Amino acid sequence: PSPHSAAMAAGPPRSLPRLLLLLLPLLLRGRGQGLGQTRFICTSVPLDGDVCAASAAGSGSAEELKSAVLQLRETVLQQKETIINQKETIRELTAKLGRCESQSVLEGLPGEGKGGGTGRKNGVPKNTMGDLSRAPAAETLSQLGQTLQSLKTRLENLEQFSRMNSSGQTHNLKDILQNKIDDLEKQVLSRVNSLEEGKFHPKNESEERGKIESTLTSLHQRISDLEKGQKDNRPPDRFQLTFPLRTNYMYAKVKKSLPEMYAFSVCMWIKSNASPGMGTPFSYAVPGQANELVLIEWGNNPMEILINDKVAKLPFVINDGKWHHICVTWTTRDGVWEAYQDGTQTGSGENLAPYHPIKPQGVLVLGQEQDTLGGGFDATQAFMGELAHFNVWDRKLSPGEVYSLATCSTKALSGNVIAWAEANIDIYGGATKWTFEACRQLN
Repeated sequence: PSPHSAAMAAGPPRSLPRLLLLLLPLLLRGRGQGLGQTRFICTSVPLDGDVCAASAAGSGSAEELKSAVLQLRETVLQQKETIINQKETIRELTAKLGRCESQSVLEGLPGEGKGGGTGRKNGVPKNTMGDLSRAPAAETLSQLGQTLQSLKTRLENLEQFSRMNSSGQTHNLKDILQNKIDDLEKQVLSRVNSLEEGKFHPKNESEERGKIESTLTSLHQRISDLEKGQKDNRPPDRFQLTFPLRTNYMYAKVKKSLPEMYAFSVCMWIKSNASPGMGTPFSYAVPGQANELVLIEWGNNPMEILINDKVAKLPFVINDGKWHHICVTWTTRDGVWEAYQDGTQTGSGENLAPYHPIKPQGVLVLGQEQDTLGGGFDATQAFMGELAHFNVWDRKLSPGEVYSLATCSTKALSGNVIAWAEANIDIYGGATKWTFEACRQLN
């Protein structure tokens, strides 16, 4: 046997991959010419040897093999270069997509309404607790500017009052509050500059927003306490809440929760001309159900009452900037409900969450719709206007009792579950308390 045959018998050589590379073009050539006219030459090539050099001794087509190898190498290099370019393009597009997504989050448009019998937006409850305002940065800053202007106006009124009474303590308080407003204006101006220069990241902006809102809440409370001294010791129920802006941080919270109720009556005085929709006068959420009891007029939908996420449309016509008295009564038996406007029944129905008791241990908020327990506020659903004499009973009121409330009768009863009193209400984010005048105008 030849040395080549002996080598093959001893086992496959270490240079088998190179051998296959050498044989491939010849096999392809032989397929076109026929096996009878083809001569196969097996040449063992060392591991570190040159395939082209080794094949020159055993084949007359060495130049063709060398050309094929060089062409293959060139193709591989071109493919590597193409892959590198594609990776760079992918990275660039990914970065652009990330910027677009972050921009759409900050300036996203509000979704569908809460109406239509679902009680949810697009069928999915939104959780905006702790989020930035849905409004773009420019709109948010405009709202803060309006709030500061409102504070300035109130301070000017206090200044006139202090001049008339020449009270040293009032002067000192006024100066302190004026300094706080000046500081807030500086913070807002700094925020504007930072936004224009692109220095704010979402996290930093959220922290800054929290600081400003906390200061606003404290400042409003100080001014409200100072104004309260001018009201000639008004009765504890003769006050109203004012929500001048549509935000996701301005609200009032009732200190007391609701008990388990198999019937209720909710009554209040309300004034608004906000459009579209006045928002959410009140919402009651319990663990596991954010829409346990909600009154809302959102978007172009009529006002609705939600009980355990079930909806009834209410025939109220009150979005005219005038004070109106409204009441809604309900019993769990057959889900029967009645609606009263200005002392007169305007609508009724049944099958609204029948045989479902109102659950206890929840959170009752005025001015905002809750998507989570005590939070998840959406600025587009916030109440904008004035609200007073919010009372809750654990029974169905009679038409006579409702009429007494609407006419500010001295015989009118306060809620046996929630009674309207300043001591029962905490305000946040700039909601203000003023003296309630609607009943004085009627009497």
